[in-house]
Amino acid sequence: MNGIEWVVDAHGCSAESLRSAELLRELFERIISEMKLRPIGETKWHQFPNTGGITGLCLLAESHLACHTFPEFGSLCLNLFCCVPREEWDFEGEITSVFGAASVAVRTVTRPYGVAEGFRFEPAIVAAKLPRESQNG
Repeated sequence: MNGIEWVVDAHGCSAESLRSAELLRELFERIISEMKLRPIGETKWHQFPNTGGITGLCLLAESHLACHTFPEFGSLCLNLFCCVPREEWDFEGEITSVFGAASVAVRTVTRPYGVAEGFRFEPAIVAAKLPRESQNG
């Protein structure tokens, strides 16, 4: 397992901007283009009828880009996972600019490239410990 994951939480956003599928599409397009990501299909979008919140998911050759907006709370959650190294991107600046966020927290999770020292995966031993029903699928 390896890669880097960005977990972005924005608060104090404009409710109207969080209901805008166009703004989210543009954000995804900029992230994909500027980070040189490779989509493997069309981004899927869903807008919820009551609140107008939007969920988006783009499958990437590198993994995925996803977002969820909550206009009723003025918040946006964005997640990008890449299994290959990427340069940093200005999530904070872009989301503040486009959605009027009062605060943006960007956390990264880095998974090591290569096997961690002392870690060994032995499928035969793991399978032997599973109940018989689990082994048959």
